[in-house]
Amino acid sequence: MSTPAPTAATLIIVSGLSGSGKTVALKTFEDLDYYCSDNLPINLLPDFVRSLLAGHDADAPRRLAVGIDVRGQSDLSQLSHWREDALAAGLDAQLLFFDATDEALLKRYADTRRRHPLSQLGLSLPEAIARERELTAPLRRAADAVIDTTALNVHQLRRKVVTEFALSHGNKLSLLFESFAYKRGVPAEADFVFDARVLPNPHWNPELRPMSGREAGVREYLDEQADVQRYVAQLIDFLDTWLPRLGNDTRSYVTVAFGCTGGKHRSVYLAERLARHARDQGWEEVATFHRELD
Repeated sequence: MSTPAPTAATLIIVSGLSGSGKTVALKTFEDLDYYCSDNLPINLLPDFVRSLLAGHDADAPRRLAVGIDVRGQSDLSQLSHWREDALAAGLDAQLLFFDATDEALLKRYADTRRRHPLSQLGLSLPEAIARERELTAPLRRAADAVIDTTALNVHQLRRKVVTEFALSHGNKLSLLFESFAYKRGVPAEADFVFDARVLPNPHWNPELRPMSGREAGVREYLDEQADVQRYVAQLIDFLDTWLPRLGNDTRSYVTVAFGCTGGKHRSVYLAERLARHARDQGWEEVATFHRELD
């Protein structure tokens, strides 16, 4: 593949209601090699971004994600004004607002037994949620996207962040390599599905059983298996041949899924291995998602 021209630096601003999934979203961006900072005061945001991008150093991060919430903020309305200045300066800045119903937020706080950030003001939990809605209303109105997480679990939210926001959807084709367990069903959104159950299973090795396909012990074990390497070579040949042709389609991303019995060893190994290969081949927008682990 030819090397694409440099793109504008990306800034994702993650905001919303406490308990709506902001932390999960920010951690997902971090896992995708975004430079992340949480609970940054709004008045420090311009200098923070400029300092990271100053000099256009080759090693400087080009993808940033910043969490902004009500803690320690004086005027949240400043954020939309600064974002407009950032866009005018050529920075690709997006504001994502995470939301959920009061009922969902109350249940999440009851399940986790965490304190709401505004509870220190002497407010009850319902009062704190209502007050936070008022304070963050300017951000919700200015947001590029409002993500309602009421009906999403952690895994669904992570996948939504990966496929809809963490990967760019311009003229480039983004690739998502996903692992899953067949016992929980095949991902409905997968474009290609490959069955890893024909490969040697690290589960039967007592030392490897507690590990995942991300860990060195499992990788080394599978790297040594001739059948695994033959399988990988055939996958590489297939994907190298056909994925570039999908770039001429109207789709913005392709999901390549690998399944095994438990979704912990072989499928994870293959997703990580093929993602590394795709990056080595010059694909810029590559992510992994492990349904049974993430």
